[in-house]
Amino acid sequence: MVKILLSGCCGKMGTVISNLINKYEDLKIVGGIDKNSSNKDYPIFSSPKDCNIDFDVLLDFSRAEALKGLVDLCKDKNKPIVLCTTGYSAEDLNLINETSKVIPVFKSANMSVGINLLNIIARKVAPILYENFDIEIIEKHHNQKVDAPSGTALLLADSIKNSLKDETHYKFGREGIMKREKNEIGIHAIRGGSIVGDHDIIFAGEGEVIELSHKAISRDVFAVGALKSCRFMAPITTPGLYNMEDVLGLDF
Repeated sequence: MVKILLSGCCGKMGTVISNLINKYEDLKIVGGIDKNSSNKDYPIFSSPKDCNIDFDVLLDFSRAEALKGLVDLCKDKNKPIVLCTTGYSAEDLNLINETSKVIPVFKSANMSVGINLLNIIARKVAPILYENFDIEIIEKHHNQKVDAPSGTALLLADSIKNSLKDETHYKFGREGIMKREKNEIGIHAIRGGSIVGDHDIIFAGEGEVIELSHKAISRDVFAVGALKSCRFMAPITTPGLYNMEDVLGLDF
């Protein structure tokens, strides 16, 4: 039985995971961390410092500002951590990289199988299309999402950018009178209603347009990926930085 400590247990994704966990006989949430309180069938701690229970892996679906406390807890307990939060600063990313030298760290901007397949496809086709196609990314999320652009949009953009031989830069939205530069990768954020998460990669050429799209219909897809990641990470003792491609074996 894999014992999970769930950070952000009272949030939207924490609630989805708490409701879904009963479908997994080999996984159990033994405790939660959240500043808010809620009726759960496990104890909830207001801070990582207060956590006094045994766990196999920490799953985080909270906010970036919680990172240091969660990392300190996992380093103290020598336990792996699964980071599903987005909106990290450069300082946060450096902390994550340094922590991965001490304990196993999983980090992904998106937990769905589909997005990770899309990511692989994008970085495969981008070098082929770049010379004759402009690249734009559009992401859409609900009106309560606090970070923009989404971590997934940046994940896709980074994969595309790193796959290209030419130097490119990001253009976050457009305003005023300006002409698009060839070496731009446009990234645009839309916020509204209850959109779970839509991502479109547009390759716009002369006389033709190629679009790669993913739409999340339910938050369950992210919960399933997160729980798969917990199962994968729990037995790992070797420090390192792991991602969804490791979990899913998507190496092509």
